[in-house]
Amino acid sequence: MFFKDFFSSISAYSKALKLISKLNLWKFFFVPALIGLFVGVGIIWMSYGFADSIGLWIAQIWPFEWGKNGFTTLSTWIGGFIVLAFGIVAFKHIVQAFSSPFMGPVSEKIEEHLTGKQIESNPFMVLLMRGIKINIRNLFREILFTIPLMILSFIPVLGLIATFFIFYIQCYYAGYGNMDYTMERYLNYDQSVKFVKKHRGIAVGNGLIFTLMLFIPIVGIALTLPISTVASTIETLKKIDIISKEKI
Repeated sequence: MFFKDFFSSISAYSKALKLISKLNLWKFFFVPALIGLFVGVGIIWMSYGFADSIGLWIAQIWPFEWGKNGFTTLSTWIGGFIVLAFGIVAFKHIVQAFSSPFMGPVSEKIEEHLTGKQIESNPFMVLLMRGIKINIRNLFREILFTIPLMILSFIPVLGLIATFFIFYIQCYYAGYGNMDYTMERYLNYDQSVKFVKKHRGIAVGNGLIFTLMLFIPIVGIALTLPISTVASTIETLKKIDIISKEKI
């Protein structure tokens, strides 16, 4: 079931691009794109700004004079990596939370097209508060799981396994946030948590493409969320049984 949902979630991206063009949804992307660019630039700036400070703090564990400069340089790179890694984690949840009032309507447009039924939109503040609540919960859980794995990632052999699970967790929570733009219309907070656990293949598949797209300069930061939202809507509606699996 996991792998079936995983690959179906990935294939939904090609369907998403067709639907976006067909329904002319690009106009809904402007504000989320601005939010993504603003947060993305801020995180990149912070990674440069704090890399030296964290690097010097890490360098203090080196007790010898020989090799001090080399270790300090390495520590600066490690510091930048740490800030950037946690910056990517924060980026997802900040953008997903504050884009909720704009991505919810996009998900509704997809559902209306697929079902032929009119969807009654939730109020702006309801969508925003739901998005903030879900993403604060996901942010803290992701950090909680990531910190010990990041420590293990510096140990040979174990590092490869730890890095894989860090990436898996990143994908899972990215997909979770995208799925919630659809779940918010049908499932309460607790039901949504159980739903994503049951269909984690959808979350990981959607989040995989989401995460990889973030590394496309500028375009990735600006357009990843809207495209991922449409893709997740298609798959989430199938699992909630709003549309048949043959509908798309």
